[in-house]
Amino acid sequence: MKEQEKENGGGGGGKAGSRKEKDQSWIPKIIKKRICSTFVEDSFSNGALCQCGGVREQHDSVATGDFFGAAIVTQWDSRQHSSECPTDAYGELEFAGAGRRHSHFLRLSCDTPPQIVYTLMTQHWGLPSPNLVVSVVGGEGREKIKPWVRDVLRNGLVRAAQSTGAWILTGGLREGVARCVGEAVRDHRAAAPALSQKKVIAVGMAPWVVHNRQQLVNAGSFPARYYVQNTSRDSCCLDNNCQAFLLVDDGSVGRRGGETGFRASLEDYISHQRTGIWGSGSIEIPVLCLLISGDSSMLERVDSSLRKETPWLVLSGSGLAADFISELLTDVSPVPLSPSSPPAEGEAAEGLSTELRDRVRDRLRRHFTAETELDRLLDSALSIYQHRELITVFHGDQEGSDDFDTVLLKALVGASKRVSSEASEYTEELKLAVAWNRVNIAQKELFNGDIQWKYEDLEDSMTDALINDKPQFVRLFCENGLNILDYLTYRRLESLYRSLSDSSLAYILLQRRLSERQDLPHLDPVMSPLKSPQSALSGAASAMELNLYEVSRLLWDLLGDVCQPFYYGPLGLDHNTSTRRALKHVNKMLLGECLYRDQRCLSPWSALFIWAVLQNRSEMAVYFWEMAGESVLSALGGCKILRELSKLEIETENKLAMKELAQRFEDLAQDVFGECYQNSESRSFTLLIRKSPVWGGATCLQMATAADARLFFSHDGVQSLLSQIWWGDMERSTEVWKLVLTFFLPPLLYTKLISFREQEEEVKSVEVHHYRDTDSLEGNDATVFSLADIIQNEEEAEELRALKENLKEPSPLNSKRPFIVSRWRQFWFAPVTSFLGNVLMYFLFLCLFAYVLLVDFKPPPPKGPSTLEFVLYFWVFTLVCEEIRQTFFVGSNFVIQRMKKYIQDVWNKCDLTAISLFMLALCCRMFPQSYEFGRAVMAIDFMVFTLRLIHIFAIHKQLGPKIIIVGKMMKDVFFFLFFLAVWLMAYGVANQALLYSYDPRPNWIFRRVFYRPYLHIFGQIPIHEMDADKLEEEKCTNNATLIEAGEEPCMSTYANWLVVILLVIYLLFTNIVLVNLLIAMFSYTFSKVQERSDTYWKFQRYNLIVEYHSRPCLAPPFIIISHLHLFMKRYVRQIPSVKSKHFVLELRGRKASRLNTWEAIQKENLLSAQNKRLRESDTARLKCTSTKVDSVLRQMSEIRDHDRRLRLLESEMEYCCSALSWMTEALSQSGLLKTDRPPPLLRDLTAPSPS
Repeated sequence: MKEQEKENGGGGGGKAGSRKEKDQSWIPKIIKKRICSTFVEDSFSNGALCQCGGVREQHDSVATGDFFGAAIVTQWDSRQHSSECPTDAYGELEFAGAGRRHSHFLRLSCDTPPQIVYTLMTQHWGLPSPNLVVSVVGGEGREKIKPWVRDVLRNGLVRAAQSTGAWILTGGLREGVARCVGEAVRDHRAAAPALSQKKVIAVGMAPWVVHNRQQLVNAGSFPARYYVQNTSRDSCCLDNNCQAFLLVDDGSVGRRGGETGFRASLEDYISHQRTGIWGSGSIEIPVLCLLISGDSSMLERVDSSLRKETPWLVLSGSGLAADFISELLTDVSPVPLSPSSPPAEGEAAEGLSTELRDRVRDRLRRHFTAETELDRLLDSALSIYQHRELITVFHGDQEGSDDFDTVLLKALVGASKRVSSEASEYTEELKLAVAWNRVNIAQKELFNGDIQWKYEDLEDSMTDALINDKPQFVRLFCENGLNILDYLTYRRLESLYRSLSDSSLAYILLQRRLSERQDLPHLDPVMSPLKSPQSALSGAASAMELNLYEVSRLLWDLLGDVCQPFYYGPLGLDHNTSTRRALKHVNKMLLGECLYRDQRCLSPWSALFIWAVLQNRSEMAVYFWEMAGESVLSALGGCKILRELSKLEIETENKLAMKELAQRFEDLAQDVFGECYQNSESRSFTLLIRKSPVWGGATCLQMATAADARLFFSHDGVQSLLSQIWWGDMERSTEVWKLVLTFFLPPLLYTKLISFREQEEEVKSVEVHHYRDTDSLEGNDATVFSLADIIQNEEEAEELRALKENLKEPSPLNSKRPFIVSRWRQFWFAPVTSFLGNVLMYFLFLCLFAYVLLVDFKPPPPKGPSTLEFVLYFWVFTLVCEEIRQTFFVGSNFVIQRMKKYIQDVWNKCDLTAISLFMLALCCRMFPQSYEFGRAVMAIDFMVFTLRLIHIFAIHKQLGPKIIIVGKMMKDVFFFLFFLAVWLMAYGVANQALLYSYDPRPNWIFRRVFYRPYLHIFGQIPIHEMDADKLEEEKCTNNATLIEAGEEPCMSTYANWLVVILLVIYLLFTNIVLVNLLIAMFSYTFSKVQERSDTYWKFQRYNLIVEYHSRPCLAPPFIIISHLHLFMKRYVRQIPSVKSKHFVLELRGRKASRLNTWEAIQKENLLSAQNKRLRESDTARLKCTSTKVDSVLRQMSEIRDHDRRLRLLESEMEYCCSALSWMTEALSQSGLLKTDRPPPLLRDLTAPSPS
């Protein structure tokens, strides 16, 4: 048999993503069937049949008496007279002509342990673990089902099962109530959406008496085909609307009722399992039995189930047994019971009054007229009466089928509690609502203001809602008494990460990090299970469990060095600690007491937001984002995490979902920042460069860059900040020619050619920014923004520090710099000036390079190099110094991280290539042997340096997008070259073979196979060398020896016509098909980028501004002066830099809290506006109208019902009036009664009509 695997489609019946084998040959080894082995004569068959229903020949022995022959066996018993053997009917079942997926079926003994069957159904058959089990009993055989009962099953039970994630246990046959349930499931499946997450699971539990059961035997390795005949009427055939069938075999043939005991055992076993993923729910799976009609034997079934504390819901008016129990509980008045506990079997009647027994017996006679054993039924009825608190009566003909799930909830809760005003008494009802994910029931029944909830009552349900992805309940709990600060400790956060589904990408990545720590040699290799969310961790087991360090490593992998590592503080780690040392520290700490786990999480909403984002839970992540602070940065952080996860995700559906959620968070970040920018421009600028302690010291601009959030960068507020930084203290409207003129004539700085902001205003802005904290949160001009908040470079950092010192200690002499110095610094320290200087000096560098290469490239020493060439070498040396500064002295604290970040930039790779080639050329040109090679390398290197100019033009609004277009077109060219190379090689080899029969020269082979066909594309076709008719006479030979010696081979004229045909085909394909394909690809790329050219350019502009913002003001070769100056200040004089990172502003204390409060207010304004637009949308109005129409229809239905009842009362009143009139007339005519007054007259109560 073939072994195949199929993923588990459920959510919790074992490991997510668990597999089931098609080859289930192991089933007969565990699960058995029953065969009658002892013949017990049936007195009604004249000895031909056994009481099991089989003939005498099928039995191995005959039961006649005991060893002494004193007694005759008269009653057949399954356990005594049947034996077990491996089952022969199991696997998948295909209903002929049904047109739906296969169902699972299994023939099993009535004594099979229920845990084996439940495990088979959830882990191997792929049925999701239920949140509720409704066992529909009664109504068997061909009993007619009332219309309102069908309506309850279709509109009530099945809809409630879908909303709660329930299993429906039915008889599994196409008869009675089981057929009605199957039809209801079928109708629901047809009307439900194809991608509905919750499917209605119907499980059929039938005895081994089904029609055509021989078609099921010897299955297992292939789908058994099952034929159903005459489907329009009730029959003993299996119902194809069930997902699974359990065919219970008690050894009998044709006898019903053998499945009752196993069904009760399975219900009892399921009721002790827990709900949720991995059994992580806060309650056990509730089981409810639904009684519809039923005969007298159903009373014993109800009694035995009630003794196991299983609640029942009885449909009053549906039939015999249901009507009797309803009347028993409604009409019979309760009497005190002598025993305080439920009576044992056989003691149900004890302690009850004789009056009660007589009343119950009368009702039994009235309902079950043909029953002879009333005493046995009486004991069962009295026992049912004593367990009446577990029974709920539903009057379906009066209450209707609406909100049937609420009825189920009340039935389950009513079986376990009494009505009370204490919140703790309602926890069971709350747990059921959470398990079913029915937040509307919880809002209506539990959180309506009548109950005072405590933290202890909501804690377990909150964990259940988080693990099982129920964000509406999380929101409800947080709004009704649950303090998230008390709830989320680091221990609980670790348990939430351990509860991840093993099919999720985050779980796989965390496991990799955990295995790295477990592989350390000093750890105990014995592992405890990874998934134990509520387990107590201690000692070595704790060291092998998932903890915050693995989460921190995963976030570090996803976010990179844009953030410092998360959760290092609680773990007692320093941010500069190496990975190896951190692993040892964590393992040593986990072997101890782990005191950090009882600490509160410092940022609970942000921690939960990251937890939800890692699982790609959209609704829950958005809710946590709404509750967390630093909205813009949090949204960009979620965008970054999701885009990194999407690169690692394999499944296409999950990848698309991650990308969509990432784009949603980018849109949210842009919307919130837009709201902030409209409210206050200065505060929004501070928001962009503010350093976040929650997100590891990252800023919004850094996170947006890492997340590739181009749409966010295209916002006018971000571009306004970048423009202000780019121009420094100069007016942004300054023309370029003024900058160029001032660059060459510095004295023009002190004229009015260029407008500057006054230094006094800057000092005032700093003073206001640092000392005025009484401004309004809603004011547009509350905080004055200045470039003093943005450290342009190290020199300006010191200037700002000195300026602040002067503000703290006012002195009129040192309050400001001299005008000449300040104006000089304002111009030369602006990034735009640095950019202009680098551009001009780079052009000068290229001119010098070209002049040396073309005119002044001297021979090797001692004749060369020339003076200008030495100047060129020094210039390149200063470029190398700048690249070293960018690599090792900018960015992360770790040198490796700095190098990785540097090498990731494409233009830095270009710089490295140019410098490497220059060094190679320099070494080679110094020696006569390699002089020419060095000159050639130098020429190639000039091309690389010249191409570096492209990066400079990225700042231009029109040229910038074109550079991006060229870069993307290069990718298209590679695809084009692949197709071209295939066709070129095919034609070139064939052409060479046809033209020259023998030519072993490698250089000529390469030229004629690749080079010449490539030139054919551009029209260079040597006809005289290809066409025999135009062949020119040349000196050639066909001698192989001479050809090998270097003679020119003669061209072969055989099949020359084929050469011409191949040339035509080759040119047709390359010049028309491939070239037009390339043009189409270029057009598509151009149009695609051009549509969003502005967005692309703005994002690219940021990177260029950051680069020149961090550069010294002097350009190469004079940049060496700036380098020496910085070296003296940092490493000789030990003067630290005020700001080691750029575009970073660190706020603390009241200033940070005020900015966070202001940002939260803007977010609330945005969400309120979005909710208002949503409420006013056409979809919301249609939904509201639909709800109102449904309410009107429901009221109309009630009115029609009342009208029907009134008509019935009127007809009964007319009958009573007619009977009384007849009695009155008869008595008056008989003369028995005499009266002194005349009979009363009927008054007309109708109002007189107006005349």
